[in-house]
Amino acid sequence: MVHAAGGLVVDAGADGGPRVAMVHRPKYNDWSFPKGKLLDAESHSEAARREVEEETGLRCELERELGPIEYRDHQARRKIVRYWTMRPLGGDFVPSAEVDELRWAGPVEAQALLTYEHDRRLLRSLGPGW
Repeated sequence: MVHAAGGLVVDAGADGGPRVAMVHRPKYNDWSFPKGKLLDAESHSEAARREVEEETGLRCELERELGPIEYRDHQARRKIVRYWTMRPLGGDFVPSAEVDELRWAGPVEAQALLTYEHDRRLLRSLGPGW
């Protein structure tokens, strides 16, 4: 089993409506939430914070843990990802080979843009309106 962690980085948005950060991975041509595998001796929460910063450039504060998501990855391995809601504290996105685009979206746009149903379910778990 592959163990990973990530985050749903949420802010109030310029117009006061909530929005969430999503990343585009050119290797898979998908839109998802920032996440990645745990390093040796790293906790899930440490991995979540590190992976979000690596993929988005954003330093974040962990808020609440969401239910874990389990699925088969692109190599058919069983993968379990623990996610947290996160509040951005600062930082700037820099495109890389792993993540070439960061997009902030409100609930409707995010639901339409996300590639995987398990990510859409995770977003809905934030509560009414998501």
